[in-house]
Amino acid sequence: MTNFQRARSEEQREIRRRAILDTAAAMLDEMPVAAVSLNELSRRVGLAKSNVLRYFESREAVLLELLDLAWKEWAAELPALLAGAVDDGATADERGERFAAAVTDSLAERQVLCDLFSAQAGVLEHNVSPDVAARYKRAALGNVERLTGLVRLHLPELGDQAGELAASVIMVAGAVWTHARPSQAMLDAYEADPSLAALRMDFTTSLRQMLATFTAGALARASS
Repeated sequence: MTNFQRARSEEQREIRRRAILDTAAAMLDEMPVAAVSLNELSRRVGLAKSNVLRYFESREAVLLELLDLAWKEWAAELPALLAGAVDDGATADERGERFAAAVTDSLAERQVLCDLFSAQAGVLEHNVSPDVAARYKRAALGNVERLTGLVRLHLPELGDQAGELAASVIMVAGAVWTHARPSQAMLDAYEADPSLAALRMDFTTSLRQMLATFTAGALARASS
């Protein structure tokens, strides 16, 4: 553990905050969200836990900020991905299928983001102050709105339902990720009795099917 020296300028404070975030991000490349502890983060960044808490009020506050950063990175790449995948001259149903497939493929390549999505409501939004919660929710609303804009661009038939589909993408991705990562006990049970594995999910296959179904349903509702 290095000797703590208080950051005296805003630039120094930002460098230290960035070091904490970068260290936590590196941990997420090695382990799931549930395994990231404040003690281990403090050890790796070279600060006492109390000093890490000078910059982030909790482990969850660190991870919420990482979720926002990862979400923004994904959102920045989506326009080009969807432009290449969705033929805007195709039928609405065809565009819906391609939209679902492209979003699924992009999320399948971002396992850390999916893991953070899965922990968002049940874990990360707890043990934070109202100020941190509100700041994160404002950022999340902006991220959903950017996705909504892409839905409107490629599926204009949805009209006001574009926002509902965009929000559903995030919730479904987090839920499927959780179910596609069963515990070791469940894996052992599946191996002992393969009939129990009937509901086991493959993340990419299940998410693509669910998003395609959600999109088709939204298009049907919009046209009725």
